Amino acid sequence: MAAAPDETPRDGTTRNGASRDAAAVRIPPPLVFVAVMGAAWAIHRFGVALPIDLDRGIRTGVAVVLGLLSLVFLLSAGVLFRRSGQSPEPWKPTPEIISTGIYRITRNPMYVSIALAQAAIGFRIGNAWFLALLPASLGLVYLLAIRPEEAYLEAKFGESYLRYRDSVRRWL
Repeated sequence: MAAAPDETPRDGTTRNGASRDAAAVRIPPPLVFVAVMGAAWAIHRFGVALPIDLDRGIRTGVAVVLGLLSLVFLLSAGVLFRRSGQSPEPWKPTPEIISTGIYRITRNPMYVSIALAQAAIGFRIGNAWFLALLPASLGLVYLLAIRPEEAYLEAKFGESYLRYRDSVRRWL
């Protein structure tokens, strides 16, 4: 006999195998950025080209700086996740709030990292659509991942999360 829709199987998962103790994120946020970057490339290639009118050396220098910043954010967050034994995947349980290191600067260093990478790629290839569509990437990630993550963290950690949320910016 099938379990009722609101019953949780003994292993703590829902009927489709997702953990109930996790944010309701359905689409991996990096895929959102990849999709928007794909759209930026396609618009530039097949629609209206929007070149970045800077010397190639300057564009490359900006891309390197943004790329290095992206790596700093990503690696800093990754180290803290590994040390705490947590998974960076937002659909997995969060046993504790990480509020040290890079998480004192931004609540979403991995998403900031990918946004910086999107900008770096745009500068490197000279495609301003990567920059113009960056707000779309951030907006979609906010709607599809950050809102569910924040609701989950508030429900799970209550006042502790609210204090952290109020003291550290979402982005930068």
